[in-house]
Amino acid sequence: MKCLLLIDIQNGFCSDGNLAVPNGEDIVPIANRLIAEGKYDLVVASKDWHPADHGSFASQHPGRKPFEMGTLSGKPQMLWPDHCVQGTPDAEFHPGLNVAGIDHVQRKGENRDVDSYSAFRDNDQSALTGLSDYLKRAGIGTLDICGLATDYCVKASALDAKAMLPAVSVRFVADASRGIDAGGVEAAMKEMAAAGVRIITSKDVFAGE
Repeated sequence: MKCLLLIDIQNGFCSDGNLAVPNGEDIVPIANRLIAEGKYDLVVASKDWHPADHGSFASQHPGRKPFEMGTLSGKPQMLWPDHCVQGTPDAEFHPGLNVAGIDHVQRKGENRDVDSYSAFRDNDQSALTGLSDYLKRAGIGTLDICGLATDYCVKASALDAKAMLPAVSVRFVADASRGIDAGGVEAAMKEMAAAGVRIITSKDVFAGE
């Protein structure tokens, strides 16, 4: 069984979004082709789904600005602009994404007291989203991961997939992903590769690898 995991392809991370990833929307056509032609048995998409008072938002820390380091529940935390707030257009999937081809949506980031980059568990690793059990029940053997942003939520999801699904082959689809910072993307790819995540492109998928 082969699964495609799309990470946070939401308005909030595309142009004009509240936490836009440079050229984030450029991956939508590639993601759609992967859905249509990648021969996946299962397509899953994660979605940041924050309450309006999420503790990772700079707005919840008087005197602090977005992209400063702060604390959340006593731990270091990057403070973000308000983004992907539940029920707002910012939290919806990009309108160009083929949502009809998605079999399961995994929401994350609903606990205001801890951030959740990974689609599998909160950053403190104490609360699971249930995605790992879902994929185990489905009998997934290969998991291809892509989306936004490479250096944060995609990397965290790939690393957690390797840790929590040791029998699964995990692959990162590089050209179907975009990151916030070029240096961060390079470092993320090295970290994923070191953990055993295979780096591929959509061409590899279409070639049947």
